[in-house]
Amino acid sequence: MKATGVSSAAISNALRYQQAKMQADLVNATKESQTGKVADVGLALGNRTTQTVTFQRDLDRLNGIVDSNALVGARLTSTQDSLGQLATTAQSFLSALTSGVSGDSSTSILKTAGASALQQMTGILNTSVNGEYLFAGTNTDVKPIDDFNAAGSPAKAAFDAAFSSYFGFTQTDPAAANITAAQMDGFITTQVEPQFLGAGWQANWSSATDDQITSRISLNETTQTSVSANEQGIRKLAMAAAMVSSMLTGNISEAAQSAVVDRAQALVGDAIGGITQVRAETGLAQQRVSDASDRMKTQVDLFEKHILDLEGVDPAEAATRVADLTQHIETSFALTARLQQLSLLNYLT
Repeated sequence: MKATGVSSAAISNALRYQQAKMQADLVNATKESQTGKVADVGLALGNRTTQTVTFQRDLDRLNGIVDSNALVGARLTSTQDSLGQLATTAQSFLSALTSGVSGDSSTSILKTAGASALQQMTGILNTSVNGEYLFAGTNTDVKPIDDFNAAGSPAKAAFDAAFSSYFGFTQTDPAAANITAAQMDGFITTQVEPQFLGAGWQANWSSATDDQITSRISLNETTQTSVSANEQGIRKLAMAAAMVSSMLTGNISEAAQSAVVDRAQALVGDAIGGITQVRAETGLAQQRVSDASDRMKTQVDLFEKHILDLEGVDPAEAATRVADLTQHIETSFALTARLQQLSLLNYLT
């Protein structure tokens, strides 16, 4: 019988190979103990890997829409708050106009109320969130409304030019004292209305688009998630405020001023109704976004459960493997160190 010798080098190499394998297994076991899922999906599941890939893809898509809905919801909340402020501004202006009609307020007070309403409205409509203007429609990077009272305002210039062209003199001209109520009504109908309720609004006032932002709020559902400054209620509020702040001057006849206040009162009443309608539509959009997110979160939970059923491991068992592998690797290193110390020279005399 012949015995085959095994060199210390062969044993050392075998131990190094075993160490490398155990270290790779330790990495996988550590990952599994931390994540609760298999380290190598393809190796663990084989031909069932396509199922988990499909589930993960759908899960990522759902989570993406849920995250997007959170941003959409925040924008709608800010929009709703701004619409509430706009409604409050309109209501305060209407109260001032009502007092003016009953004779309890002077024209100077009404003029100040109109200018204040116009200023507040402009500030509200130019509100931005995260660098995007809420009332710009799809044109979110452009300020939607110009300041009527700012120097060089095209809207104010167009308004004053229309007055001068129609009457043949300016609002401050002494001849304005002869303007009748019928003449003022004619001016408002033929000259002022087109500037606010017609093409003049977007030519001189608004940079907003009529189109609104449409967002995908679920896999098969979209909804409008913005409000445009071109809404009729907003235009009517702007028209009333501009008329009152520009035409209640001391030189315009009392009859003409009364015609302005009466028309403004009717416009603001309509504006409040229009703004209320927009607030209701915005609230409906908020509810749809919230409901869609709730449904998708339920779907996310189901997908996560299916994925866990396929990929899940017992964290306690994985932790035990980590401990065992760590101990074996330490033992292997100790043996390798002892083998490396063996030398034939130690036995030669």
